[in-house]
Amino acid sequence: MTDTPSVQPLRPARQFSGVVRPPGDKSISHRYAMLAALADGRSTIANFSTGADCHSTLQCVAALGARIEIGAAADATAANGDGALAITGHGRHGLHAPAAELDAGNSGSTIRMLSGILAAQPFASRISGDASLRRRPMRRILEPLSQMGAQIAAADGGRPPLAFTPVAGLRGITYQPQVASAQVKTAVLFAGLFAAGETIVAEPQPTRDHTEIALRQFGVALDFPARNRIALRPPSAELAPQQLHVPGDPSSAAFFLCAAAMLPEADLLVDQVSLNPRRSALLDVLRRMGARIGVVNIEEQNGELAGSLTARPPESGRLQGTQIAAAEAVALIDEIPILAVLATAAAGGIRFRDVAELRVKESDRIAAIAANLRRMGAECTEYPDGLDVPGPQSLHGAALDSCGDHRIAMAFSIAALTAAGDSEIHDPGCAAISFPEFFPTLARLTGD
Repeated sequence: MTDTPSVQPLRPARQFSGVVRPPGDKSISHRYAMLAALADGRSTIANFSTGADCHSTLQCVAALGARIEIGAAADATAANGDGALAITGHGRHGLHAPAAELDAGNSGSTIRMLSGILAAQPFASRISGDASLRRRPMRRILEPLSQMGAQIAAADGGRPPLAFTPVAGLRGITYQPQVASAQVKTAVLFAGLFAAGETIVAEPQPTRDHTEIALRQFGVALDFPARNRIALRPPSAELAPQQLHVPGDPSSAAFFLCAAAMLPEADLLVDQVSLNPRRSALLDVLRRMGARIGVVNIEEQNGELAGSLTARPPESGRLQGTQIAAAEAVALIDEIPILAVLATAAAGGIRFRDVAELRVKESDRIAAIAANLRRMGAECTEYPDGLDVPGPQSLHGAALDSCGDHRIAMAFSIAALTAAGDSEIHDPGCAAISFPEFFPTLARLTGD
């Protein structure tokens, strides 16, 4: 993480304009790193995420035998600086036992997706993480991987650390998660790369398809026998190394897009961000609330769509409220904290349902959102699986608690821009989990 004070002072925004280039997409960076470690040869990745979570993945695959080169040594592209990365793998069967317990840090993505690979290895391994990660349940991956023949021991409640015992081999299964989860889907498909027979994941609702796109990019054939069903057979050849470029992270861009929708006379350009259709739900919500969102350009990079966006507040000056539930809530799960802040500026506010998953993120995000909104003088009603945030409501400056959660820290930094009076965020350094450059970028856009 970057050096950040224990308390970050914030004041109301005098302006909000400029250009943002968000860090490389977290979801894509994780997947590229894991698949590159399984490929036979040297892959280059430009614009790899600068977030601490993705560097936890790099440390883990390095401990499993992949060679990692960062920065100038990687020479992915001359213009990508710290985002240039090279990973040399030795094939699907070329990993080796780590010398010590693997450390996923704060990254649920790392531990869940990498478990699909660890479950298939002919060596024992253990993976854990920080105190926050050790509180997070892993049963959703333990169940399907165990059905495939994996032997995994977990702490009480199915929590990390996870210990993997070598098995003779995995078998393909057809698995339908009870709750739609891109991470569970990925763990099962990654295990399927090593399994005998066909592995099928039947999703109750469509989730992010970065795994499917990345697998095909690395030469793995997939079938889609029915809607929301993905079928994989282990390839006969090794995964082929790739030259890859990671588009900007839309979940990181979301904080600035929502700020531009809330703040009078805001004028924002978000450059080179992922426009994957399964990551565009936020744009749909902002448009129906009245924000002026434009697409400047769009192109394909390694099967992923990317482009640039403009964002301005509604011409009328007032956002309109909405409801977020069901499949849309699944697609927006990372954006709910900043949308809850946006709700305070909207006529009618926002009603959130079917977001119980927020209870088991880096923090209990529903509780953290509600507590911080109340500190700023806002009314809200908390439910087991949701939240009602009326609007419009005026916020006042307050001492705000990040709860050690990067998305809470960033969401309420944006809230502070709209408040009357100064605010401060406690433990702001957690923003570096996904967006180390967040606070300098915010200062530049507000002229501070």
